[in-house]
Amino acid sequence: DEFAARDGRQRWVLGSMGPGTKLPTLGHVSYGVLRDGFQRNAEGLIAGGADALLVETTQDLLQTKASVLGARRAMDALGIDLPLLVSMAFETTGTMLLGSEIGAALTALEPLGIDMIGLNCSTGPAEMTEHLRHLTRHSRIPLLCMPNAGLPILGKEGAHFPLGPKGLADAQETFVREYGLSLVGGCCGTTP
Repeated sequence: DEFAARDGRQRWVLGSMGPGTKLPTLGHVSYGVLRDGFQRNAEGLIAGGADALLVETTQDLLQTKASVLGARRAMDALGIDLPLLVSMAFETTGTMLLGSEIGAALTALEPLGIDMIGLNCSTGPAEMTEHLRHLTRHSRIPLLCMPNAGLPILGKEGAHFPLGPKGLADAQETFVREYGLSLVGGCCGTTP
């Protein structure tokens, strides 16, 4: 509100949920416990004034479903309907951490009534291209992408991400033009 008052430009707050450290497919936590935890998370974000809910960096398709259904339950309980966005993390292997492919993820999540689907984290723009191409061809909902600033390069002083603002902006411009993305952003290695 303070920033909008300064220049009159509308701002939105995306309430970020996930991924958490427990993967239901590996038996770390039961589906019900995870879903209920995400419901409480979403209720808090809604109470705090979030304009939309963003389930992000999910690595397990069952984890993703639990978060989406927890968010839906929160909105139902509070009598509010907010946009619900889902952003998954795909490894350089081309699958989510637990092996789900992009087509399976889209098939499982789109019927749950999400408003936007896409990718974030794990890789940079180059490694996300084929996934975005698949989503463009098969998704009936808008797309989003928040890549890392490239794949990390490990050095003596820790991880360094090779893409600067111009390189990341160029990649996102290409994604918007070629794949029709509706929302872009950045993840690891990005700065204001």
